[in-house]
Amino acid sequence: MALLATHKLTAHYGDFQALFGVDITLDEGETIAIIGANGAGKTTLMRSIAGTLINEEPSVTFSDSVIGNRPADEIMAMGIAMVPEGRRLFPSLSVEENLLIGTYGRQHSGHWNLQTVYELFPILKERRANPGTALSGGQQQMVAIGRALMSNPRVLLCDEISLGLAPVVIRDIYKAVPKIKEAGASLIVVEQDIGQAMQVADRVYCMMEGRVTLSGTPDELSREAIHDAYFGAAV
Repeated sequence: MALLATHKLTAHYGDFQALFGVDITLDEGETIAIIGANGAGKTTLMRSIAGTLINEEPSVTFSDSVIGNRPADEIMAMGIAMVPEGRRLFPSLSVEENLLIGTYGRQHSGHWNLQTVYELFPILKERRANPGTALSGGQQQMVAIGRALMSNPRVLLCDEISLGLAPVVIRDIYKAVPKIKEAGASLIVVEQDIGQAMQVADRVYCMMEGRVTLSGTPDELSREAIHDAYFGAAV
């Protein structure tokens, strides 16, 4: 049985339908990547899993529970944490205070605390008294990841964590992924960068216009198949 799964998941913003019967699975210890162009439905999928977008109850399952209609605070307490697109740090709080926000409502003890987050991202310890938004974009992303880890999640959702960052910074951030997995988390990573997704993921799902158009392991998927699933096959 999958650790996390969606079951014919649909999602709406008012009258606009953003997802059409999406089925994905995440196994314990696995990293899956969700790729697709802007507007493909990737962020809506993450919001649906994280509980910031409420759906029908059976549409998302986590461990032995149905969670499709549970609010975000309950889902976080159960063991699913999200690194949102755009980082969304609290500008009035220091780096350390932003990290400590991640412990709010925590019900699971585990590997992650201030010390281990600082070991993962040493620059944050040096900057811990600085306002979170005074850091570089890459350092702010490290704070956002660290904040999510502070809840000791079983599943970490990472929404566009490389967006707008220089390649060298992206490489440094993605170096943390193996250590996060070693500490016991399974990951879902949303990425527009296909190459980066292929490097980090055990399996890949491609989305287009709110639907899954392709799935498989990086070794199974050809460039042509990915291109067609990403942009649509040429007529």
